[in-house]
Amino acid sequence: MEDDPDLGNTLHDFFSTRAHTVSLVTDGAAALKEMTSLPPYDVVLLDVMLPEKDGFEVLREARRAGVDTPVIVLTAKSEDQNKLRGFDLGADDYVTKPFDAQELAARVQAVYERSDDPAPEVGDTYTFGEITVDLTDQSATRDGEQIAFTDLEFDILTYFINHRGRTVSRKQLLRDVWGISGDITTRTIDRHVAALRKKIEPNPKAPTHIQTVYGIGYKFVDPQG
Repeated sequence: MEDDPDLGNTLHDFFSTRAHTVSLVTDGAAALKEMTSLPPYDVVLLDVMLPEKDGFEVLREARRAGVDTPVIVLTAKSEDQNKLRGFDLGADDYVTKPFDAQELAARVQAVYERSDDPAPEVGDTYTFGEITVDLTDQSATRDGEQIAFTDLEFDILTYFINHRGRTVSRKQLLRDVWGISGDITTRTIDRHVAALRKKIEPNPKAPTHIQTVYGIGYKFVDPQG
């Protein structure tokens, strides 16, 4: 995502010849659309000086939308405050122009390998509070009594468990559970989460497991770890 056509085309050709599938966009609005579309990218090279939306704004909105794709920020600005701003917004690395293409390729490989680490496995079953979830046969019990979930409710619960301790945005749920990207109403997500809370929370009106993160989405919390 680079506004300089010469540099953008050079990087496109450089990475394409190394067996990468590469997309190139030249403005911030297009960059944000690409980053929040399915399927997700493995790594994003994001220039700060983009028209329409600068790279910092693109990164901020993408992270708010739940995009966790590794991002390397490219910029001619070498001041420390700009680097810190990029990292504060969720950048994984920062490269100042001019840069060596081989070094950039090494940085791309490094952030990809870090992000490609598998999430901690929870095993065939996961227990929190009085609930035991069997991820193999997609069932759950409370104190040994079966809980009746819809397929979608169980998918949401499984997603929360696999992302436990992390804030999950509504757009992230739309994208990863529903398979939908874009600006679509999220009220249906809140209704499904409310129904799920009624089945797993000791007190659905004061949830302790699926906590609301104001303005963003939800976080699944297991007080027992």
